[in-house]
Amino acid sequence: MSAAWITVLVVGAGTAVLKAVGPVGVANKELPPRVTELLSMVGPAILAALVVSETFAHGRHLVVDARIAGVAAGAVAALLRAPLWAVVIVGALATALVRLIS
Repeated sequence: MSAAWITVLVVGAGTAVLKAVGPVGVANKELPPRVTELLSMVGPAILAALVVSETFAHGRHLVVDARIAGVAAGAVAALLRAPLWAVVIVGALATALVRLIS
């Protein structure tokens, strides 16, 4: 077995252990309200970080290119309460248009 596969297995096992520690560690215990509030914000924060890193990152460098136009157009469509499929199409079209122009 190669070192890469050993690493994958170790990381996978570590992830499973970490996921199990949470429920086991707090079983039958009430979390403080502030902790519950903070935990509810973790998902949206991670999603926002992923969107920003995929929009502005190219390798290990930050770049501003046509992708930002797509994200901005999609954000506007979302603010106007367009359905998800329309938000995706508007973002893709805006990105394509900026790439065509530049």
